[in-house]
Amino acid sequence: MDALQCKLEDGGVLIATMDLPGHAMNVLNDELALPLAELATRLESDAEVKALILRSAKPDFLAGADVDRLHALTTAQEAFEESMRFKAFIRRLERCGKPVVAVLNGRCLGGGLEIAMGCHWRIVVNDGKARLGLPEVKLGLLPGGGGTQRLPRLVGMQQALQWMMEGTELRAEPALAAGLVHELAADAEEALFKARAWIAQQGSKKPQQPWDAPKFRYPGGDSRSPAVAQLMSVAPSMASSKSWGNYPALTHILSSVFEGGLTDIDRALAIESRYFAACVTTPASRNLISTLWYQLNALKKGASRPAGYEPGRIRKLGVIGAGMMGAGIAHEAAAKGISVVLLDQSMEAAERGKQHSRWLLDKDVKNGRRTSEQREAQLALITPCNDYRYLDGCELVIEAVFEDRAVKAVVTKTAEAVLTPDAVFASNTSTLPITGLAEASLRPEQFIGLHFFSPVERMPLVEIICGQLTSEATLARAFDFVQQIGKTPIVVNDARGFYTSRVFATYVMEGIALLAEGVHPRAIEVAGQQAGMPMPPLALQDEVSLSLALHVLDQARSDLEAAGQAWREHPAEGALRRMAELGRIGKKAGMGFYDWSDEGRQLWPGLAELFPLAAEQPPQAELIDRMMLVQANEAARCLEEGVLRSVADANIGSILGWGFAPFQGGALQFINAMGLPAFVTRCRELSARHGERFDPAPLLVRMAERGERFEEGGPSRP
Repeated sequence: MDALQCKLEDGGVLIATMDLPGHAMNVLNDELALPLAELATRLESDAEVKALILRSAKPDFLAGADVDRLHALTTAQEAFEESMRFKAFIRRLERCGKPVVAVLNGRCLGGGLEIAMGCHWRIVVNDGKARLGLPEVKLGLLPGGGGTQRLPRLVGMQQALQWMMEGTELRAEPALAAGLVHELAADAEEALFKARAWIAQQGSKKPQQPWDAPKFRYPGGDSRSPAVAQLMSVAPSMASSKSWGNYPALTHILSSVFEGGLTDIDRALAIESRYFAACVTTPASRNLISTLWYQLNALKKGASRPAGYEPGRIRKLGVIGAGMMGAGIAHEAAAKGISVVLLDQSMEAAERGKQHSRWLLDKDVKNGRRTSEQREAQLALITPCNDYRYLDGCELVIEAVFEDRAVKAVVTKTAEAVLTPDAVFASNTSTLPITGLAEASLRPEQFIGLHFFSPVERMPLVEIICGQLTSEATLARAFDFVQQIGKTPIVVNDARGFYTSRVFATYVMEGIALLAEGVHPRAIEVAGQQAGMPMPPLALQDEVSLSLALHVLDQARSDLEAAGQAWREHPAEGALRRMAELGRIGKKAGMGFYDWSDEGRQLWPGLAELFPLAAEQPPQAELIDRMMLVQANEAARCLEEGVLRSVADANIGSILGWGFAPFQGGALQFINAMGLPAFVTRCRELSARHGERFDPAPLLVRMAERGERFEEGGPSRP
């Protein structure tokens, strides 16, 4: 089957349907790009062809560029030429003198939207599935097919910049309201009818793009207008304040839009290609593509799922504990059509958990993302109760109760008494070893950990933890459930803190250790942000709560001492206890390292007295090194100890789990980028000054000696 199927109708309307063989969605690889170029030639030269309608036979119009081709670009010159070739094809569509209509369905992203913007008329199938956008910034790139030039000329510079710099994906109605598309249709047939009608209206007129007209003006003004000049005077500093210079694509997008707004479209397209080439060769882009494209897609395709088990779907889910975590899990499951039993000690508590879903859905209805009928249908799937008998028939039960082994044991035994023999029981613990929790179970082979992150409705990751007796069949069912509710699964083996909680703790604890040493708290917080972390360490510990951190530490100490092992106190532990003794336990109390109010947060002035500043303050680079290397080193230890099963699990888990600087490509990719010999040497320097937690993992020492690197995502190349 051809990737592009063409049918010439009576009247000379050519309908070209993209349907890339062997792919779930259309992408701009050679198999599709070459027929599209031939289509442009036919449009220009075939007198029988009077107009073109471009559409897709797949659920999505076109998902964008072939990332393999982008990843293969190794020089700026290659990237520039590739970008200009793509633009030449789109310019041929624009200037062919015949009407060209794009019928857009499903996802129309990146290069797909750039082609659509090169068509004279755009009609969107408004079935709730349409998503239009230029998300290249998420891979450290800018739109290289004319997106930074056509989008501002359609919707105005300010709106275009916001969408491109945030990687926004628009639904049909906002796209129409902004002027990005011209019409909506209820289905594909109506879209074709409207496309033919618009073509008929053109008669013998030669269509022209707005920016090719002599009197074209940008909506809201071009780069010379006072409004845009004011915007551009502050936009770079605003972008830098959020990115700290770690994402060059942001400033390149700004530069491309501004400079393109000073000239005609053809010169502007060449300007864009130069900035695109500058992005492609940056380490940030290489890291982001490696991890958030190749490694992430490998996990989504089941790289960590055991083979030999038929895919399954959960129809009835039990959630024990209707607090924020349990309520969030129930909400996400119901959103995917799963019937949920939400159980708590009292009906009042269970009803509060369901109310959390109503609150979230009310916002969706208000913002037009759902109808009131859809809201009620989803709420009807959640049954609040305080009786374990309602769990009968649940294929999977997740407990999300207090992080206490004794409490979880009671819940496990009570639930299993009413479950069917093949049901799976999961604990949403964030630190307690699964093997130990499974001791309360009559069927430990059907016991597993499902560690969700808060808030569940926004966090994309679920950490699946296998106990020593967890069966492969149980893992397969848990993996399928995580994907069923639209989350990304990583699979790890059992250990205290597993992977994400264990490594995340090193970041906040290092920040607190620096404070205890007399480092200025503002310098600590700025260093965390400069490093690329989404929140600075002291503020993040306040969010999590100091009391919870101390509870985890006390539980770990108790377990180790009971097993006859010595407890090694972290340098930050004393500072945590001093704060807790003052009642400063974090955001939930309104006071921790920060004073919290409705207006925001301010560092607590009392820190200066509690932790006096050292006479000599370390440079910011050292603070960044300490907070980043301690995380990466601990991730390597997790891989060496067998807690982690793959490099992809390590990198994806670090970015999606606790926000390890995405531009670095994940905790292990960070080590690759630094170079293993340099990483080991720097760890030894920090260990000599600050303690054994910086001792390089033996695995890293061996790899450095052998000249090895961690495997990276991407197509294999000779």
